[in-house]
Amino acid sequence: MRKLSRREFLLTSAKLAVVRTLAETMQRAGKEVSIGEGSAAAPKFNVLATGIYRTRKRDILDPMQQYVFEQLGYTDLAKTLHVPLVNLHSGDLVDVAVPGGFVFDKITLHRSLAEVDMLCSVPMMKTHQLATVTLGMKNLIGTFPGTVYQSVRGHMHDLAAKVEPTAASAVVVDMVRANKLGLVVIDGSMAMEGNGPSMGKTFKMDVIVAGTNPVAADMVASSVMGFEPTEVPTFLWANKAGMRPGALDEIEIRGEKIDRVRRPFAKPQLQAWNAISPYWGNKELTRANDGALMADLRPPYGSSHGIGIL
Repeated sequence: MRKLSRREFLLTSAKLAVVRTLAETMQRAGKEVSIGEGSAAAPKFNVLATGIYRTRKRDILDPMQQYVFEQLGYTDLAKTLHVPLVNLHSGDLVDVAVPGGFVFDKITLHRSLAEVDMLCSVPMMKTHQLATVTLGMKNLIGTFPGTVYQSVRGHMHDLAAKVEPTAASAVVVDMVRANKLGLVVIDGSMAMEGNGPSMGKTFKMDVIVAGTNPVAADMVASSVMGFEPTEVPTFLWANKAGMRPGALDEIEIRGEKIDRVRRPFAKPQLQAWNAISPYWGNKELTRANDGALMADLRPPYGSSHGIGIL
């Protein structure tokens, strides 16, 4: 079958208006657009009064993802733009080889990601208590299907922690290499500092950082946030994998100068995965035959420790 247009896939955690504008721009250029996400958690699904839970259960993950799409406005947006919404947690999954991967030599992905022409990552600009920052590359954590790697990606983090303590840096590089990440658009209209990605302080930033090289785009954005490249372990692992650039002075920056838009963010209180995993997201939800959510409710103590890693 002759392919009439390139297929672009938007992976997003950004403001709806940013995603709408980007999708419409791609459509005007003759591209077929899909929007997808594999959300980590949602109230009444795997966030209960007793804490945040991991699960592989499709009968939990599928309605949870639909709920998130509806709550954030993506269900209505998809109808307006006539684009499909893809739940990356389940469905038609395939294995993609990652030669020389740090954590995985192959990763399971939704088939739509394996067959798309280009993946565009559209994250909100945030700090992160594991990874220091969460930007274009770290956003790809949302492409790990929960039916394989669990919600809150508990199983993935457990394996990644055997390689390096953040459990969210080397494994992110593996996932970037497994995907066709060709465009990063970092939404800094609103941003989060401090103990992100879920317990930080949000504020108006009014900046967008975009680029076709994910390392370069993330490095520029982290500099805008006041971080040196050496403070972000994902850059070290990306360079180990042969990805470039290795420094800011290797990047051609167009538009505003970094110094004109830089606003140093309050830094997160960094945690190692193995330090928080005994009490955060360490219990697994199952669904009983009568349809009631069941769990080992001995406390994971998530809220009392002030941890909000998602």
